Amino acid sequence: MKNITIDWTDALAGILFILFGLLFGVQSLGLEIGTAFRMGPGYFPLVLSGILILLGLAIIASAIHDRGSEAIGTLAWRGAFFILPAPIFFGLTVRGLGFVPAIFLTTLIAALASFKMRPHSALLLAAAVTVFATLVFSYGLGLPFRRFGPWLPF
Repeated sequence: MKNITIDWTDALAGILFILFGLLFGVQSLGLEIGTAFRMGPGYFPLVLSGILILLGLAIIASAIHDRGSEAIGTLAWRGAFFILPAPIFFGLTVRGLGFVPAIFLTTLIAALASFKMRPHSALLLAAAVTVFATLVFSYGLGLPFRRFGPWLPF
């Protein structure tokens, strides 16, 4: 038999998620739920309830450890150094540079987090993400943002 331990901090966090999920679920039952295409005021609380309960169950499942399992390991500092600032960079530059250059540079910064990513692959990835995001958000959804901002000379 394996020696199984429970991380009570994580287990209690999972229980809190489940309790909040049940709270939202019970409150949503008194409201009109509607359908996915015509949502009522109780639809979002009910969906949120389900998500919170599932997250709580996942957290409780991860709180149960086999004592013989390996430790997590070291923190990936390179990934944290490049991934965390990337969305901040996007938020700070999207109005000045515009959507296209900001998404290109943000993807390029995030691609530097991997040791396996080569410069030409990072450029190709950044170009592909930029084209895809521009097609979806600008042309497909018609969101009103500038593709190229006032900081650029063109």
